[in-house]
Amino acid sequence: MDNKELEKENIDLTSFSKAISERYLSYALSTITSRSLPDVRDGLKPVHRRVLYAMMQLKLNHNLSFKKSARVVGDVMGKFHPHGDAAIYESMVRMAQEFALRYPLVDGQGNFGNIDGDNAAAMRYTEARMTNVAELLLSEIDKDTVDFRVTYDDEGQEPVVLPSAFPNLLANGSQGIAVGMATSIPPHNINELIDALLHLIKFPNATDQTISNYVKGPDFPTGGVLVEPSESIHDSYKKGKGGFRLRAKWFVEKIKGGQWQIIVNEIPYQIQKSRLLEKIAELMENKSLPMLSDVRDESDENIRLVIEPKSRNLLPEMVMETLFKKTDLETRISLNLNVIDDKNVPGVKSLKDALKSWLNHRQIILQRKSKFRLAQIEKRINILNGYITVYLNLDKVIEIIREEDKPKEVLISYFSINEIQANAILDMRLRSLRKLEEIELKKELSDLQNELDEINKILNSEDNQWKQIYTDIKNLKKEFVEIGERRTLIEDLPEVDDFDEDQFITKEPITIILSEQGWIRSQKTHLSDDIEIKYREGDKEKFRVHALTTDKIIFFADNGRSFSVAANKLPSGRGFGEPISLTFDIKADVKIIACFPLFKGHLIVATDKGHGFKVNADNIIAQTKSGKHIINVKGDNKAKVCKKIDGDTIAVVGNNRKLILYSVDEVPELNKGKGVILQRYKDGTLSDILSFNKVDGISWKMNGGRQRTEKDLLTWEGKRGGAGKMVPNGFPRPPIF
Repeated sequence: MDNKELEKENIDLTSFSKAISERYLSYALSTITSRSLPDVRDGLKPVHRRVLYAMMQLKLNHNLSFKKSARVVGDVMGKFHPHGDAAIYESMVRMAQEFALRYPLVDGQGNFGNIDGDNAAAMRYTEARMTNVAELLLSEIDKDTVDFRVTYDDEGQEPVVLPSAFPNLLANGSQGIAVGMATSIPPHNINELIDALLHLIKFPNATDQTISNYVKGPDFPTGGVLVEPSESIHDSYKKGKGGFRLRAKWFVEKIKGGQWQIIVNEIPYQIQKSRLLEKIAELMENKSLPMLSDVRDESDENIRLVIEPKSRNLLPEMVMETLFKKTDLETRISLNLNVIDDKNVPGVKSLKDALKSWLNHRQIILQRKSKFRLAQIEKRINILNGYITVYLNLDKVIEIIREEDKPKEVLISYFSINEIQANAILDMRLRSLRKLEEIELKKELSDLQNELDEINKILNSEDNQWKQIYTDIKNLKKEFVEIGERRTLIEDLPEVDDFDEDQFITKEPITIILSEQGWIRSQKTHLSDDIEIKYREGDKEKFRVHALTTDKIIFFADNGRSFSVAANKLPSGRGFGEPISLTFDIKADVKIIACFPLFKGHLIVATDKGHGFKVNADNIIAQTKSGKHIINVKGDNKAKVCKKIDGDTIAVVGNNRKLILYSVDEVPELNKGKGVILQRYKDGTLSDILSFNKVDGISWKMNGGRQRTEKDLLTWEGKRGGAGKMVPNGFPRPPIF
């Protein structure tokens, strides 16, 4: 069809990019508002709200019997939430986990998972009911306190939001990732939140600083120790974004023989205990925690991780500081108070704004509840006035009922009452006509009239509304006296001096073996050159270096970069070792040209084009796996030599078999760069370099294997950068020292 034909068919023309943008935006907004972000008023996402509402319909109150979780999930999926049962059950499980929620909303019976990360049992095996906290969220939902909307199939109704007589958003927190948005709200202590709310009611213009003085920081169900500075906490609460530094709680336990061990009895929030132990064990295996001798889990219903040090002379504080740096015994909990407000608009709120939003919601709930009750009272008073008419004119009423064909119309006309009153009179039972009942009716009427007056006082005065909300919140605090105590301690970050971990490495001789194909391993003891070592088929030895487990080992590659690693962290000698690319970020075509333990002194580095310089050994230590750039190479030019300077004279020989000697002082010292010309070549490249003391002469191995020393060096002495003279007879081929 052309454009005109499309217009005739009432088909709108839109560019593809615009259509995609509009649809993606619609999807993103739907995900944000209907799935991923919690509502600031009740702190719930739709799936959690639907689970609780379904449980209420099933009458799963905290003091009644349990029902199968599958029953709850089935009702939620069938009535309210047209998504997979797995997602619904996972949400329900989390609401039941005491280590996930500070104040659980579901009381679970059966296996609902554990802090080790094990999954819950299938929903057909577990049972559930609501907790008293969940009932607070749903309280008075039947009193026209919140709006309802039709369900996805138009067959029922569900609440848009819950009345939420409990500040659930901040008390239990929330986590979620939407399209282009995320939320991360840690749990808080209910008593601290209540104190802040009461202060806000009295002083609506209170500063963010004042509010954060009441809410001192998150309070996690798993406890732990918060070591975030108070200034940082205040700033995070003011902005609605930030983070909190959380550590495990621990103590020192004395054991026999003057020894001691560390006991971790609380781990950070959302950290799986089994994964944590695996990580510590892995670091011990990799010799990254040399100060530890053992770690084990002795937990039952309470957490008890035992950490044994290698030496009783260690300070426990130093051991723990190392563990905090290297493991999840310390973690960072983020704060991103991104929520949906009462107008269904997402946004980041401060702590104060979030609390005020909940208070405003509670004010609306109070107003709607009061109006609902007002209507009920007015209806009842109307009926009671009709009943009292009966007692005042009992004989006449009986006469009308017995004799008239249409008694209702006559009653309405004779006594000037309304239809509702007339129907109530006609529906009265005979036993209600006793004298005692009349007295009770008058008392009820008086009580209702007093209640009516009180409700009107509340509805007609905002001050009275806030007084009522204040009282309700104070009463709420009484319910949480026992479970409201803070679990997460707030402490200043301890000042502990760093210590050298290397002191706990056992000093032992090892032999580092590197093959031509780049496989590396370390074996105990110093292996002599005559001991045969097995290699992979087609591979052979390149370096055999003696070192100690306490040494730092330097590798120098032909790409001009140096690499360093602690000797005790090299792969063990089992099998053929490991590819060196697992230890360092080295490409397959890069070759190692030198390997040696770090020493105090200088090295000479050079390329095969004859350029080079001196460098302090301390300056070639690399801090990352990618190594450290030392000497410039480009194209076919490669690094050729990296050797220790051990003498006052340098000998340089090229593959053109020309040799030149000159003072070490002629070679400049650099940290990195191209260097200077060490030997000039017309048709050759650098082959080898040797440093030695001039008075001792120069030595080399001849082709026959015997050692030769030459002290008459005048023939080959020259200036740095010269071409040199031919090597003496018997010099090896290729020309190397």
